[in-house]
Amino acid sequence: MVSDNIKRLRKLNGLSQEELAIKLCVVRQTVSKWENGLSVPDSEMLIKIAEALDTTVNALLGEEFAVGEESELKAIASKLEILNVQIANRNERNRKIWRAVFIAVAVVVTVSLAFNILEYCHFRFAVEDINSDTAIIGGFDGPTNIFISSFAFNLCGVALSLTALAVSIAGIIKTGKK
Repeated sequence: MVSDNIKRLRKLNGLSQEELAIKLCVVRQTVSKWENGLSVPDSEMLIKIAEALDTTVNALLGEEFAVGEESELKAIASKLEILNVQIANRNERNRKIWRAVFIAVAVVVTVSLAFNILEYCHFRFAVEDINSDTAIIGGFDGPTNIFISSFAFNLCGVALSLTALAVSIAGIIKTGKK
């Protein structure tokens, strides 16, 4: 039984439940539940437990059977270990893909923000340069200044960009290697 094997191997390695929990980045109560058979670790966690206890997933899953059944159990356990490794590799690949997506979004948003800042600076300088001699549009009584800008729309773009940047940074941190 997995629960007995985890407990036995943990004690053989001289680890307390707390120390094993720290190695696995879980709380002590989780290790206690595994050892008492109240819950079962998933396949990815079985691989981490096996590494932390310096053993194989086969050893964690192995139970004592009659001689004829032992070879079948070993075959099944080795197939399960292969599947667990494949699942872990797929999860790692997905983590890397999402990390790359978050990094790409962060770069695009940072460039967009830089352009918005430059546009804002240009806007401010243009507003400061407007005086009575700049833009003369018809009229007999004197010059008329007209300055057309969609800067309010750009402020919405900046707000959306900052939100996207915050989400991207959170995603980069979340998908970081543990």
